[in-house]
Amino acid sequence: MSARTSETAPPSDHYVDSKLPMITASFWVMKISATTLGETAGDMLSMTLKVGYAISSIILVSSFLVSVVAQLGTKRYHPALYWTVILTTSTAGTTMSDYMDRSLGLGYVKGTAILVTILFCVFAVWRFSTGTLSVDHVRSRKAETFYWIAILFSNTLGTSLGDFLADSSGLGFAGGALLIGGLLALVLLLTFFTTLSRVALFWIAFVLTRPFGATVGDVLTKTRDKGGLALGTYGSSAILLAILVAFVVRSAIREHEARKALRPAL
Repeated sequence: MSARTSETAPPSDHYVDSKLPMITASFWVMKISATTLGETAGDMLSMTLKVGYAISSIILVSSFLVSVVAQLGTKRYHPALYWTVILTTSTAGTTMSDYMDRSLGLGYVKGTAILVTILFCVFAVWRFSTGTLSVDHVRSRKAETFYWIAILFSNTLGTSLGDFLADSSGLGFAGGALLIGGLLALVLLLTFFTTLSRVALFWIAFVLTRPFGATVGDVLTKTRDKGGLALGTYGSSAILLAILVAFVVRSAIREHEARKALRPAL
């Protein structure tokens, strides 16, 4: 779902100054795991633990702010920190979407339209300010700031889109899941068999993986009579966290080995 989806070794200069991961198949596995975990962990906090929507929103948005400030303060890519920010943007995006659609009463259609407009404005200002919309090689704090703003609103848009498909489009839970899965498959085909912009395809896939992750979360947590696996928010969150941690550790080991090989040059 990007210009680089294989597991081949990334170019050496990526480890010298990039603060973002290479866009490989593992990236998308971690992205879906993180967004699904954000869905189940948010539900666990607000509903299972009965913390409440307002307090859980404060906790989730605060977690995002702390993690993104820490990420902006680093000098290179740290897998654990990067994916922590992705996870917290997922939960914060859900909170923002719910606030726009429900608390402000905008509804899914208006909320989605506003978020699409905001995201395009972010891309326009980012491109005008830095000259590029690179998604795998950010070198400046300004570019990284735009990157994380785009990530946050992409996850928020994905949440709003998923809610619209499930609740207002008439497609229902299963129909929305099939549509999102089909669109992701189309993006994958376009990546491998066309010359369309890889940056555009990346952001389309990034938005779509958010409602796809929410669908996976519903399958994991819902009872069997509703078509789910009945793992609950605790069990689902534990499984997803284990998958995410395993891939993050793998990513960290790969980066450590690459940096060790490059040490004489660095």
